[in-house]
Amino acid sequence: MIVVGIDPGVARVGYGVLERTNRNPTPLTYGCIETKSGQRQSLRLRECYEGISQVLDEYSPACVAVEKLFFSKNTTSAMQVSEARGVLLLAAEERDIPIAEYTPNQIKQAVTGSGRADKQQVQEMMRRLLRLQEIPRPDDAADGLAVALCHIHTMR
Repeated sequence: MIVVGIDPGVARVGYGVLERTNRNPTPLTYGCIETKSGQRQSLRLRECYEGISQVLDEYSPACVAVEKLFFSKNTTSAMQVSEARGVLLLAAEERDIPIAEYTPNQIKQAVTGSGRADKQQVQEMMRRLLRLQEIPRPDDAADGLAVALCHIHTMR
């Protein structure tokens, strides 16, 4: 079974694609869809949608796992990321791919054992748990892997 994990954003959408077999999850790919600041928001959203659509079409996942948003201060940023999250969910929904959603604390707890883990801890755990040669970079890509791994752990 293949799971795509998504860390939503406007400047960067982190994603990770894991395959679950009888043994440990295997990373198939991970990375970021990046958009340029200064572009119209609608163009950036289109780039996010097209980028994740390519990933979904290439890997045909059984499920998409997406990080829920948590913002406490900057409402402008929250609105932009919410819009990006919407087009990412739409891409999965158009393909009839089931969607699971997890809070940042649920993801950190599932992959590090602590809901208070920082970015570096998540990156290092992704390297260890997925037996990667290097820490996945940028941290948005590691977060995408962590979302996918959280879903795999939750399904067990």
